[in-house]
Amino acid sequence: MGLLSKKDANLILDPLADNNPITIQVLGICSALAITAELKASLVMAISVIFVMGVGNVVISLMRNIIPSKIRIIVQLIVVATLVIIVDLVLKAFAYELSKTLSVFVGLIITNCIIMGRFEAFALANGTWRSFLDGIGNALGYGVILIIVGFFRELLGSGTLFGIPVLGDPIAKTGLYATGYENNGFMIMPPMALIVVGIIIWVQRSRNKALIED
Repeated sequence: MGLLSKKDANLILDPLADNNPITIQVLGICSALAITAELKASLVMAISVIFVMGVGNVVISLMRNIIPSKIRIIVQLIVVATLVIIVDLVLKAFAYELSKTLSVFVGLIITNCIIMGRFEAFALANGTWRSFLDGIGNALGYGVILIIVGFFRELLGSGTLFGIPVLGDPIAKTGLYATGYENNGFMIMPPMALIVVGIIIWVQRSRNKALIED
């Protein structure tokens, strides 16, 4: 962060911890529950949101002085929808099977309240560089939680990471691995994602008492 001022660096660092969009602001939590049964899907969704938020914040910032206030939400939706279409087409071209797995959830990036919130609260009021940093920072904060949740859900639920067995060689059709580990099917169910996010929130607040609401 030596090339950035402290104020600019905080735009990236704060969402990673003390102002995380999922665990602190409680935004964008639906996708954290829906697509984190596999680490690969979590990673791709994180990268997609980083692209959409980084580029989207810059575009909105560039247009902020010419967007009529009455239609600013419509303009923001058009910008994010265009970027999501680009992401969807790239996934279909280079990772078709994964694009089918993510399917509707990629489209729902359009209505992700983190993205629309940063457009409205930050990009409309700041220059392109700071808007870019803000978009990247919040997207990274979102992505980190998705990857952590996806890591534990796939590892404990399927005994794999990125589809590769890591808890030993699987014994055919038994759910058992050579190490004696038995898959916990509950981990790949949506309720477990909420529990894992809850554990992350508990750990975060245990380490930083200032985050605990009175």
